[in-house]
Amino acid sequence: ARLAALRAQVLRSSCMRRVIISIVAVRITSSLCSSSSSSETTCKSMSLFTKIIRKEIPSCKVAAGEAWYAFLDINPRRPGHTLVVPVEEKQRIRELSPASRAALMEGVAEAQRRLGEVFSTEDFTVVVHDGPVAGQEVPHVHVHVLPRTPGDGGLCAGVAAFPNAPPIGSVAPDFAALGALSEKLCAVE
Repeated sequence: ARLAALRAQVLRSSCMRRVIISIVAVRITSSLCSSSSSSETTCKSMSLFTKIIRKEIPSCKVAAGEAWYAFLDINPRRPGHTLVVPVEEKQRIRELSPASRAALMEGVAEAQRRLGEVFSTEDFTVVVHDGPVAGQEVPHVHVHVLPRTPGDGGLCAGVAAFPNAPPIGSVAPDFAALGALSEKLCAVE
């Protein structure tokens, strides 16, 4: 009954209010799933993003295709911070079908087109955290698309991810090490 009442309230609310209310609904659903052994597998096997795609959890939609869905991040790093997710639920890019990988990039391009119109920009930071060690918080492939504008305060993704690395161009390239790594990578079948 509590879940039904929350869902009814979500349908009457504005986008951001719906998202905040949905967080409470997710917590209630999680508690119901953990207390019910018959639905536990179903509840735990579906990612947060799959629930968003299925409209079980509300989102602030940016665009959608047959095999992808784009929506605004509820913890944006800047206005317009968008997540593009494939309908196919996999944790890592390499696990997606070729069709889902291709569709995901179509979704990224469409999100960029729409964000570019609204933010008057052609520049974007596009980031994927592919696995938990890489910073992935939801175990479902997703691409962060952030519109960039002069003076927005954002950093280059590489600099932000590896702040202790020497500045680009400040160290001579180690071509022997790069060549050895290239050989190893090309030998993988």
